[in-house]
Amino acid sequence: MKRIVITLLVLFLVSACAEKVIEAPENLIPKDKMADILHDLAVFNATKTTVENKFNNSGIDIMQFLYDKYGIDSVQFSQSDLYYASIPLEYQTLYETVKKKLDDQAKIMEDTAKAKNESVRKANEAKKDSIEAIKDSMKVKQEKKRPVLANP
Repeated sequence: MKRIVITLLVLFLVSACAEKVIEAPENLIPKDKMADILHDLAVFNATKTTVENKFNNSGIDIMQFLYDKYGIDSVQFSQSDLYYASIPLEYQTLYETVKKKLDDQAKIMEDTAKAKNESVRKANEAKKDSIEAIKDSMKVKQEKKRPVLANP
């Protein structure tokens, strides 16, 4: 009996998550474009928190910039966001896509930073080696200039 109740409960929950609470708006933003918008919004918000003064002084409105970039308006964005939010599984996959893009960018930035650090390390080693070579050649020259004392 317990199994039947649990099975019915699970089926109810799964069907409730897949049920459309809100009808899709006429001008629904496609999922891939919505993921791009949410990705850009996340990047801008993260940037804004780190350099808030520069953002405030620049007068850039993040949302208006995104509306212009993607050729949408605030109503279309709000309706699309509300629609996707009304379908939890869709919204979750949308944000998983955004997270994957952010993770991919973070990995690229880490790899770039590692490559730059490695390049700087190699340059410093080469510089150190060339300085040592110069010192060694100076020692050789100084030894050649020293007078040789004859043994009596």
